[in-house]
Amino acid sequence: MQDTQERSPEAPVAAEPGAHAWSRHWPLLLGTAVLPGLVLYLVGRWGEAPAIQAWRTVALSVTVQAVPFLLLGTALSGAINAFVPASVFTRLLPKRPALAVPVAGAAGMVLPGCECASVPVASSLIGRGVAPAAAFAFLLSAPAVNPIVLTATAIAFPGRPEMVAARLLASLLAAAAMGWLWLWLGKEEWLRPAGRHTGHQPGHSRWTEFRSGFQHDFLHAGGFLVVGALAAATFNVAVPPSLLGAFADSAWWSVLFLAALAILLAVCSEADAFVAASLSGFSPVAQLTFMVVGPMVDVKLIALQTGTFGRAFAVRFSAVTTVVAITCSVLIGGVLL
Repeated sequence: MQDTQERSPEAPVAAEPGAHAWSRHWPLLLGTAVLPGLVLYLVGRWGEAPAIQAWRTVALSVTVQAVPFLLLGTALSGAINAFVPASVFTRLLPKRPALAVPVAGAAGMVLPGCECASVPVASSLIGRGVAPAAAFAFLLSAPAVNPIVLTATAIAFPGRPEMVAARLLASLLAAAAMGWLWLWLGKEEWLRPAGRHTGHQPGHSRWTEFRSGFQHDFLHAGGFLVVGALAAATFNVAVPPSLLGAFADSAWWSVLFLAALAILLAVCSEADAFVAASLSGFSPVAQLTFMVVGPMVDVKLIALQTGTFGRAFAVRFSAVTTVVAITCSVLIGGVLL
């Protein structure tokens, strides 16, 4: 009896630590059970907002537009690296860099690709011994004057062959001018050293070199492409459409505004003519500026150049290219349009 009386007070005491533990930790346990579901619910609701859906659509469309041409460019870059002897470039291009610049710019007319394709190709050309000035002229001209782009421009502006001619001449002039400016003012230390060896190594399989070079360039450039696509999507969603009309009435402001718009929208060069044609409230010179600046300077191209050549190069080159492209567009457009 005495033992029962001594043990009976101990029963609630033994259960008390568990009760106290539950009272102390029940907010944490409940939060662990409820919070993930609440977060998923809020993110889901937020993701269904029209602005977020538009942002998601633009980012995906820019990426999907560019990836096939990035594949083309990196495949071509890998093929040049593995299969084309360096002597081919020395034979095809003039020995004097000042003459090689316009030849390389004109060579851009035969590559059916966009700016995403031209960056890895230009990097491979520099690695094979081509003068950087000539490689940069090719980089700028290829996405702007290839047959696919010119055909798309003719379709977007039916009955206006002068727009196609103006785009061709302004883009070639800007590409050559940038090549010559690099010869005059460019410095080799602005360029990041190549991340991998360029050119065929004796004793190695050319197909293995092609595969490794293609994989390296595509994965490296693809990440920067995604960054640029996200930036373009953010601008598309953040800027209200009413802002477009505010600049259309001024001749100079319309040119500058569409140049900035081309940089931020980052539309693939195969599709930018249709976007330019839809901006019918702007002058033809401003529409031309949109089509000349966009393939040479946009957010995804700046990101690709940064990843390939380094930030020191991309900042300087993009800033000067913007000024040169606008100037060439105004000069050519003022004469032909």
